Amino acid sequence: MTDDGTDFRALGARLSNWGRWDSGDDRDERGTTNLLTPERIVAAAGLIRTGAVFDLGIPFGPGGPQPGGGRINPVLLLSETGADQEHFPGAFHYADDYVFMPLQSATQWDGLAHVYYDEQLYNGFPASDITPHGVKHLSIEHQAKGIAGRSVLIDVARHRGVDWLEAGEAITPDELDAALAAQGTEVRAGDVVAVRTGWRRKFLADGDAASFMAGEPGLGLACCEWLHARDVAAVCSDNWAVEVLPGEVAGETLPVHMVLIRDMGMTLGEMLDLEELAEDCAADGRYEFFLAAPPIKFRRALGSPINPLAIK
Repeated sequence: MTDDGTDFRALGARLSNWGRWDSGDDRDERGTTNLLTPERIVAAAGLIRTGAVFDLGIPFGPGGPQPGGGRINPVLLLSETGADQEHFPGAFHYADDYVFMPLQSATQWDGLAHVYYDEQLYNGFPASDITPHGVKHLSIEHQAKGIAGRSVLIDVARHRGVDWLEAGEAITPDELDAALAAQGTEVRAGDVVAVRTGWRRKFLADGDAASFMAGEPGLGLACCEWLHARDVAAVCSDNWAVEVLPGEVAGETLPVHMVLIRDMGMTLGEMLDLEELAEDCAADGRYEFFLAAPPIKFRRALGSPINPLAIK
C-alpha cells in the first residue's frame, strides 16, 4: 500500500478496462488506444496551423541513457562498406548496415504484454502467452495503425519553476490540474498526455546514464485514476518509466505500470525529448498539438522504438 493506504490491486480492479472494447468472441488487444477514434483524429488535424514539426525522439546509439546490464544502447554494425565489391560491373558500390538493440532502449512505446502480475496480462490473457518466440496476444503490432491524434503537454517542471524535478518526487493529480490551469489547457477524452519532468534536460546537462536510471520523478499512483477519469488514450514522459521512482508502494516494483498497462490497457511512452516542444509551447501559449507516433510493426514484440512527431 501507499502511505495513504492505497492498495494497487484494489485500484487496478476499480479502474479495469477488461472487456470494455471486446466484440463478441473477439477480445480486445489494443486497450485505451481504442479511444483514438476517427472523429477525434479528424478534429486533432485542425491543430496543425503553422506546420512546425518537433522531433520528440532521442538519438539511438552511443551516448544514450542505458548504462548497461539488462538493456544496452543500440549498436550499429556495417555489413557492407563498398570494399571488396569488384564483382559489380561499372562504377556501382553500396553500403549496408544493421542494428542490434533492445526494443525499449530509447524513445519507445511499452506494449500491453510488457507488464503483468498475478499471472495475468491485460484483458485476462494468461502470462504464459509470453514465450521465448514472442507474445501470443497483445503484441505491439496491434498498435500498427499508429498512435496519432490530439496531444497535450503538461509541463510540470516549468510550472514548478525548476529545470527538473528530483528523483523520487511524485506528481499528484492536483499538480496536473494546476499545471493545466496555468497553461490554459484542458485534457479531453482520447488525448495522448505528455508529462514533462525535466529528466531529459538533466541527462543532457550531465550525461550520466547511471544517475538517469537510478531513480526519477514521475507520476504517482493516484494519477492512474486521473488518467482513467479523463479517458486518456496514452501517456508518455521524458523519463524512462513514466512513474516516480523509488515508488510509493513498499515492496512493489513499478505499481503505476501494473495498474496502467495490466489493468487499464494503457500504452506508455518513455524517454521522449520534450525540451524543444516545451520552449515553443511556452512561447506561443499553445500546449496542444497533433501527435504522430506509430510503432514499428515487430511481430509478437513487447514494445517498439519510435520517433514521435508533434506538429503545430
